[in-house]
Amino acid sequence: MNEHVTTEPSEHSTTGLGGVRSVLIAPAVRPDFVAKLPTRGADAVFLDCEDAVPAGAKAEARVVARTMTPELVEAGCRVFVRVNALVSEWFVDDIAGALAPEVSAVVVPKLETPDDVDEVASALDRQGLGHVGIMAGIETARGVADARDVLAHGRIVAAYFGAEDFIADMGGVRTEGNDEVHYARSQVVLAGRLAGIATYDQVVTDFRNDDRFRREALEARNLGYTGKLCIHPGQVALTNEAFTPSDADVERARRLLTAYAEAQERGLAAIDFEGQMVDEPLASQARSVLARAGRDATQNSDSQEAT
Repeated sequence: MNEHVTTEPSEHSTTGLGGVRSVLIAPAVRPDFVAKLPTRGADAVFLDCEDAVPAGAKAEARVVARTMTPELVEAGCRVFVRVNALVSEWFVDDIAGALAPEVSAVVVPKLETPDDVDEVASALDRQGLGHVGIMAGIETARGVADARDVLAHGRIVAAYFGAEDFIADMGGVRTEGNDEVHYARSQVVLAGRLAGIATYDQVVTDFRNDDRFRREALEARNLGYTGKLCIHPGQVALTNEAFTPSDADVERARRLLTAYAEAQERGLAAIDFEGQMVDEPLASQARSVLARAGRDATQNSDSQEAT
């Protein structure tokens, strides 16, 4: 048994991540963009010191991330900071210089093994940041293949699937239909579910294509992802909509659970509900709808009673 892996949630497991659907990414080297993040409506913000920052501006990005994180937190933001990959020449300086104590999680791209997570955790501990959880970027062939072990590590609080880097590593071709990443996308969300952590779906680089983004967000929701990474403010509302049950969904779930509970009291394990066969798996799905909506499954609608 791998000594690094645990299926028990650690003290870091819920650090700053409750209710996060949309995660809006901004280059840490652009303080003008960063300053606007609290007005964008995202559940969390993601200051990027990696792909969005050229090599010659890494030091500047660290300063912006570290100094602006407390301001963003004061404005009500949950803040994640993405550092460069563990194997990069910038990782050590990023951990030392980019992370304010108020950060909700450090985002580390291209994690592939539990040993990688141990190295990141040790680097955080040395900086007095042992309270900071790790969001794992799963975006290589090995990372996807071993995602279950990586995400079960006790310091991991969340993960994202990076389709662009994954396909680059595979030597494949990205398409709008996403057929080439369906397996990997499914593997990551499955590993996250088994680890009990939040998982965030791939970015949509075609940021002017709202139809594609809506489709991908719904695909991600149907697969079980917690939310989606956004690279443009216009994608935030689309994400929040896709990952929030509608009023109609909530009311149907409530009716289903009421009917199912009444049937169970009569000793029935399956019922015909509005033309659909319902048993425990579908009842569990209905409970999940209410949980995502933040409503009590036993709550009765005053408006329904008045009608």
